[in-house]
Amino acid sequence: MNNLLTAKEAAEFLNCHPQTVYRNEGLPSIDIPGIGKRYNPDDLKEYIEKNKYKYISKLPQVTDNHRIILTSTPDYGIRRSNESGGSEMAKAKTKSRFNFGNGAIYTRKTKKGKIRWYLDYKDSEGNRIQRVAASASTKEEAVYALNEATSKVFDEKHNIQRRKRKIGFTEFSQIYLKDYAMVVKKSWKTDQSRMTLLIDNFNNTELRKINQSAIRKFIALREKAGNTQSTINRYMALLRKMFNYAIEEGYLEKNPMDQIKSFSEKDNLKERILTEDEEARLMKESSPHLKSIIVIALNTGMRLGKILNLRWDQIDMDNQTIKVDNTKNGRSRTIPVNDTLYKEIDKLKTQKNNKPFIFFNEETGKPLTTVKTAFKAACRRASIEGLRMHDLRHTFGSRLIQRGADIETVRSLMGHNSIAITQRYLHSTETLKRKSVDLLSADHEKIS
Repeated sequence: MNNLLTAKEAAEFLNCHPQTVYRNEGLPSIDIPGIGKRYNPDDLKEYIEKNKYKYISKLPQVTDNHRIILTSTPDYGIRRSNESGGSEMAKAKTKSRFNFGNGAIYTRKTKKGKIRWYLDYKDSEGNRIQRVAASASTKEEAVYALNEATSKVFDEKHNIQRRKRKIGFTEFSQIYLKDYAMVVKKSWKTDQSRMTLLIDNFNNTELRKINQSAIRKFIALREKAGNTQSTINRYMALLRKMFNYAIEEGYLEKNPMDQIKSFSEKDNLKERILTEDEEARLMKESSPHLKSIIVIALNTGMRLGKILNLRWDQIDMDNQTIKVDNTKNGRSRTIPVNDTLYKEIDKLKTQKNNKPFIFFNEETGKPLTTVKTAFKAACRRASIEGLRMHDLRHTFGSRLIQRGADIETVRSLMGHNSIAITQRYLHSTETLKRKSVDLLSADHEKIS
């Protein structure tokens, strides 16, 4: 009884005017003799969940005098920014701002000219909040995001715990992909690709019913299918992130991945270190452009994608540095340019042709997207087996360790987020040392 809301409180809960609550006969309510109608927050939330898709489908026809959640609303439910009156939030500067009783939405252009929607509302303590509506690409989606945000503020203010509807893995995976991965992750397509296999395994099993046992069965199936431990770790990392997001959104209380440890990748790194003899043969069989790419890879440890997208404005020839931005872990790093690399870059400057990129397609002027075919052909001509372009990055890290660089310096140069990843190169170097010592033993046996 204490959690029941009055019509005024229900209106605040639904982000509408009290008259809207009175007029809408479809709203679930409880008639209490001598008191009148009261509204259960859980029932209202369920009503919204059941009807939100219905209203979203009507959104293209939504006008400035309609609300997103309820079908019958007063004319003053929404005001355009060029209308007079209203609160501080209603004082809009441009027509790209739309004001509501619970806040406002507005647009801004990014540096690339893309329109981005923002929310403007107040938190439970009355502080003004202005933030991007990450999942919104249209006005209607921004309105929905505003209602969701202010609904959470209401919950916090009145200490209300809302029940989330039951949701299956397949359905939730699409929510994760659209509302999280595609918004904050540049590698979202990788998530999308891996998600296909996860969906095939878990289907639309209710999210709350996916327990540790189900996950361990999935891991066992991937091992049986021949996946490496590092590949399985990537699936586990995605599951862990998805379940954490489900907790944030109220679909779960606990992450079933919490007690499941990832495999150690220290002994399973597929490293193929390029020897100096192989390097000489590879250089001899490579085209001028491919040779330059290989030189950069072996002297910077940069990933191929970063090399192919390398711009002249990232290179400071006076200070002999390369700035690598938008890296995998979201941070920028600066790599010193040694003499070998300096000479190679200086040679490339003669081919600049006023293009921003160092390696570009002659026809389009855009950066190259791959050198896989050329690299494989060069390896074949040089009689080098089992070498991938990414192994040149491994070679860079291993050579630094071999020649006395401390592990923290190597971590920084390679842009590793965790030193544990860099330690794999240390392990690889120890293996190479042992093989070298074993060669001495073999020579001694020949003599004796």
